[in-house]
Amino acid sequence: MRNDAGINGDAQRIEQITWMLFLKVYDEKENDWEFNEDNYVSFIPENCRWRNWAKDSGDGKALTADKLLDFVNNTLFPTLKNLEVNPNTPMRSAIVRATFQDANQYMKDGVLLRQVLNVIDELDLSNYEESHAFGEIYESILKEMQSAGSAGEFYTPRALTDFMAEIVNPQIGETMADFACGTGGFITSWLKELDKKVKTAEDREAYARSIFGIEKKQFPYMLCVTNMLLHDIDSPKVMHDNSLTKDVLNYTDDDKFDVILMNPPYGGNEKNEVKRHFPADLASSETADLFMVVIMYRLARKGRAAVILPDGFLFGTDNAKLAIKEKLLREFNLHTIIRLPGSIFSPYTSIATNILFFNNEKAEGAQEGFSTNKTWFYRLDMPEGYKHFSKTKPMRVEHCQPIRDWWTDRKEIFTKDNDGNITDEKSRCFTAQQLLDMDCNFDQCKFPKDEEEILPPAELLADYYKKRAALDHEIDRTLAEIERILGIEINGEAL
Repeated sequence: MRNDAGINGDAQRIEQITWMLFLKVYDEKENDWEFNEDNYVSFIPENCRWRNWAKDSGDGKALTADKLLDFVNNTLFPTLKNLEVNPNTPMRSAIVRATFQDANQYMKDGVLLRQVLNVIDELDLSNYEESHAFGEIYESILKEMQSAGSAGEFYTPRALTDFMAEIVNPQIGETMADFACGTGGFITSWLKELDKKVKTAEDREAYARSIFGIEKKQFPYMLCVTNMLLHDIDSPKVMHDNSLTKDVLNYTDDDKFDVILMNPPYGGNEKNEVKRHFPADLASSETADLFMVVIMYRLARKGRAAVILPDGFLFGTDNAKLAIKEKLLREFNLHTIIRLPGSIFSPYTSIATNILFFNNEKAEGAQEGFSTNKTWFYRLDMPEGYKHFSKTKPMRVEHCQPIRDWWTDRKEIFTKDNDGNITDEKSRCFTAQQLLDMDCNFDQCKFPKDEEEILPPAELLADYYKKRAALDHEIDRTLAEIERILGIEINGEAL
């Protein structure tokens, strides 16, 4: 693909690969549906099915060069973008049009396009081992989106989505939702955890019906649908839509879910027309706040939620944030907040984040006027030997073990000075009334900050020169060692 003049950058390469992978995976699924169902009829017209245009049997008859480009650009894409869909169209059929609605075909060299198609067609997804290996490769494609420029979506570390799914403890028959599902990370973690409890054919059907997702952007939506097909969800209930454009007061019990797992977009600001879909006191302009309101209105009675939110939500004091936080305490059981290290999402963003765990029920012992009794805060410190997480040293499953150990045996952990003042808190418990009295300041169990020593200007300069000299010396020593190993001569001297 790097040799094709039509493709510019990793984002376009990944998008190009993705629509081909979707059609390849969909074709494999159609093989299963044809085998298991009498009189199966493909929703895709025969000439546009993968098997009838993309496969190369080696007899010299496969489309290539200009003929292939002409077919893809002028037949395949227009046909799939305009497939007729109505309310009675099965989900597994409707996703074809939704996937291609805003998809793009960038390649301009038909010979190179043929070569790419051949590589993808060699995948044997009916073979369990190869299919599993491809699943791992697919995960790496999703991660690589982070370095794909503006098209890269926010990738929540798999260690974190798996941990959150484990804590909410999925049960057969429950439904789970993610209203900004991206490439489907939380959904796949939910399915992985739920799969451990599947015992019967009825359980397997409930497993397949358990998920619901909404994704606003076309590219991650396409990746998510393909991801679901790879996880044996033949009719993924994943919508290409915007969760914030529905009036939250119109949601009924049929629109609610037993579990909500999310890492909503944050940092963005929504237009006034979006804010009109929310009660006036909760109508924030901050995206994460609006998603929190959607979650509260769509969490079923006795439902459970685990949501990643930025620090700004915890200490924010604008009217909408305060109203949302008070609603959490009064109408939900906000039982746990986990403070996460600031580099969890490094290098893609340095925003510090937290996991809020809450249930839509009144906690035992809660005071009058509250559904929350006590809220526990726990700070997850960096693992030993790590200064920060990075792309090459990402968060791993075992890094969540301290939370697991504390979760089942909760204790307050803090240190005091000689005067009895708390100097550092790693775990604390507050009543709902205490948090309300603190103006809903959820910024507790903060990470200790490195104290900055302020020196007089002369001392500051002297310290700077000292540090620079030490750094120069270290660089010179390292370069000399490299030159010695390579046997390079500098200034006529053999090193």
